[in-house]
Amino acid sequence: MRSRIISGRLGSVAQATLLALACAAPLSAHAIFSDDEARRAILELRQRLDQATEQRRGEQTRNTEQIEQLRRSLLDLNNQLEQTRSELARLRGENEQLARTLAELQRGQTDLKAGLDERMRQFEPQRAVVDGKDIQVRPDEKRDYEAALELFRKGDFPAAADAFAAFQRRYPGSGYNEAVLYWMGNALYGKRDYREAMTAFRSLVTASPQHLRAPEALLSIAMCQIELKDRTGARRTLDELIKAHPQSEAAAEAKERRAALR
Repeated sequence: MRSRIISGRLGSVAQATLLALACAAPLSAHAIFSDDEARRAILELRQRLDQATEQRRGEQTRNTEQIEQLRRSLLDLNNQLEQTRSELARLRGENEQLARTLAELQRGQTDLKAGLDERMRQFEPQRAVVDGKDIQVRPDEKRDYEAALELFRKGDFPAAADAFAAFQRRYPGSGYNEAVLYWMGNALYGKRDYREAMTAFRSLVTASPQHLRAPEALLSIAMCQIELKDRTGARRTLDELIKAHPQSEAAAEAKERRAALR
């Protein structure tokens, strides 16, 4: 009986073992199939990962190239900006220099214009009245005439005679011509140069017989002739004066002088 019990137990164990093996067999086959799919999935995943990595590397390379290109462009632009700043600074300096030069030229032009205006004023004719006659004279001409006349008024007859002679040489055809001849004749008379005085007075009478000073010039000629002991010549000159300017004060004096010469 005991052997039957043992035998029965052994049979049960065997059955359990066989059942376990039967169950284990399909599990093992299923486990092997899942590993292959997993490997394929891993491989595909790795391929996709490699592709993504390669793509990322390509993008990074392109990005790096673009960044490098942008960097070079920025450097070029920065260099251009620096060159532009330098050029602007140079142009600004040139403009400032040109502005200073222009200002100096304008000041010089203003000074030059003022100087020219002043010089022109020295040569612009001015109105003057001499012996009742309106004339146009230059400022320097008027100045020299008045300076010579001032010498005569001071009694410096030699200097006055020289000044009037110099005036004639410097201003030929001057509106002062008759007045210069008259006063030069008087200056020469004052220094007792009677012959030269007669020449000056006769020049006045010849140039302008109706001049305001002509009667006095004729009387002065007669006075010079008297000083030179030319009584005949003096009488002729006095007769000329009385005939040419009978109503003048000089003619009245000439009559007295002529009566004294008889």
